[in-house]
Amino acid sequence: QVQLVESGGGLVQAGGSLRVSCAASGRAFSRYAMGWFRQAPGKEREFVATISWSGASTSYANSVKGRFTISRDNAKNTVYLQMTSLKPEDTAVYYCAASETTYGMTRAQYKYWGQGTQVTVSS
Repeated sequence: QVQLVESGGGLVQAGGSLRVSCAASGRAFSRYAMGWFRQAPGKEREFVATISWSGASTSYANSVKGRFTISRDNAKNTVYLQMTSLKPEDTAVYYCAASETTYGMTRAQYKYWGQGTQVTVSS
């Protein structure tokens, strides 16, 4: 029912900034909590950030807190992840996900996933 498409990934130097976007299909976007996850080669997919359906509540992984900001524009069916002060360890494929229940940091609670967008941070 819901299709998610990430965009905005690319190559950036350490200390730089990048914003990735996730465009969602359908007319029920505003009722989905959203999350961002990332996966580096040979590593587990890990939680990055999440936002409630209204945008009033957010939560971040400790590794990105203070550097990344998640936001959403329900009128545009889009969720964003603004990344600043990027580090080489931020290099990964970034995935957008949608939950029919609540925002959170676990993969199991997200029903829909995008295809991912590559973010590479050089030292």
